[in-house]
Order: sequence, then structure tokens, then C-alpha cells
Amino acid sequence: MKKDLLKLLDLTNEDVKLILDTSDKLKAEWKAGKKHDFPSGKTLAMIFAKNSTRTRVSFEVGMTHFDGHAIFMSTADSQMKRGESISDTARTLSRYVDGIMIRTYDQDEVEELAKHATIPVINGLTDFAHPCQILADLMTIREHKGKLEGLKACWIGDGNNMANSLIVGCLKSGMDISVACPEGYRPDKKILDFAATVKDCKFELTDDPKVAARGADIVFTDVWASMGQEGEAQERQKAFAGYQVNDDIMALTNPGCMVQHCLPAHKGEEISEKVFEEHAQEIFDEAENRLHVQKGIMYLLMKK
Repeated sequence: MKKDLLKLLDLTNEDVKLILDTSDKLKAEWKAGKKHDFPSGKTLAMIFAKNSTRTRVSFEVGMTHFDGHAIFMSTADSQMKRGESISDTARTLSRYVDGIMIRTYDQDEVEELAKHATIPVINGLTDFAHPCQILADLMTIREHKGKLEGLKACWIGDGNNMANSLIVGCLKSGMDISVACPEGYRPDKKILDFAATVKDCKFELTDDPKVAARGADIVFTDVWASMGQEGEAQERQKAFAGYQVNDDIMALTNPGCMVQHCLPAHKGEEISEKVFEEHAQEIFDEAENRLHVQKGIMYLLMKK
């Protein structure tokens, strides 16, 4: 693997498998009460420009499991708020800590941070990518289905950071994926260009959720208005009318189809409460696996 985890496009297929295998190993050790083979005393700086529940708690708990420490940094409370450059922040933190996780808006900020840091940088979320979440999703699917290769994933909703990373993660794991988004809310062009180069798996982009759901083994969705898009909520509700994951959608999927949602969920909008609760075990397994995948990532990047 490279020094950093900035987006799934940067990973090879073998890198994805290595992260999942490592995460499985660490999860099994943790469940068995075994101590991890990780040097104690490491420190992770966690930079947050966006609100967080799962990202903050899972990274912080993960460092505790490693007998290390995580430092919460809000951009609003740091010198970045007063204009300190990303490059100077990176070079300073590199003298203090062993790794940086950042959850922010612009992917370019993460790339710039990694460019100037001499320590690993992990993307906890940007408007372009959500690699940690999708790796946790893949881990959860493999736990429930026993494999990834040959399965069909379905995405219904906004072509956002989740959709971008899901397309890449599925195709790099040997999965087919069908994506249903309204016109004007499609995934990023860089992602679609990547998907066009993949020959061994099928990628489909449609504006019809029923087409995408047909024969799916896993259905994914997310909120229609993500952080920073609250002002577009009413407009987006109109655009995504008919894009709810509900009984009609699930009736088109394969028997035993899973549902995954990165949370928080707006039940009654992107997913019906009935479908959410019927698949709550899978969804909260997915939430738990954020902890284990992120430990796997930190293990591979920060153990040295």
C-alpha cells in the first residue's frame, strides 16, 4: 500500500483485499479479547471540518484498542480557522503525531495535506470520497455473504461521495454494480471514466431505481441532502421522488438481499422505516465495522 488512504481509486484490487483481511483478523482478535500486535503509544490527530458520530468515535476507540491516543481537532478551533496553510499544518503535525485523519469538504485539501505530511493521512470523508465507509460496507457484505466476487450491488439515490466510492470499491472487489440517480445528480466523471475501463465486472448507470434493483444482492442508499446541502433539501426531495428503498424495490432483488445505509438515516425519505428495521442488523453490523476497518487501515499504515 501507499503511505496514505485518500481515495479508493488509489488502491489496487490487492490493497482492498489486504485491508479487508487485516480488518477481519483484528476484529477476531478483539472479539476474543486478544491484544493486538501494534506498538503502544502512537497518536492520531483527527481533523474535523464536518460533524461526526461514527467517524470520530470509531477512530478514537480504535486508537484506544491499540493502546494509543487520538486528538480531536476542529478546524473552527485551530489555527486553520485563522488562515494557517494546509502545508504548514501538515508539516507541524508530522513532528507531533504518527498519523492524521481528516474529515472535510474538499478532496484537494486531503491531497494537499498528504503531499506535505511525512506521516500517513487517512480520508475520513470528503465531498468526493468516503473510502473508510465503503471498506466497512465491503467487510460487512463479505461477512454476511461469504464472498464479494460475483455479487450484484445496487445504489439508489444521489451520486455523491458514497456512490463514487461504492462504484470503485465494488468493481475492485469483483462485484457488479448498478447505480440509479436522477439526471443532474450523477456520480463524478472521474468515477464514471474509471468504471468504463473495468472489463471483468458490469457497471450500469440508470435513472430507474427498479432497473438498478433487479437481481441485486445488496441495496445501498444514503440521505438525499448531505452535509452542506441542507439548503437544497426541498429541491432534492422533488428530484428524488420515487427513489426510496421500500418494499416495491426489495421485491425486485434476489432472495436474501442485504440493505446497507451509512447513517444517519432519514426514515420515510430515502428508505422506508419498514425496510430499515427489517435490515437493521445488517445496517448496524456495517456501522460497527467502521471500527474494525479503520483499525485495519491504521494497522497497515501506522504500525511501522
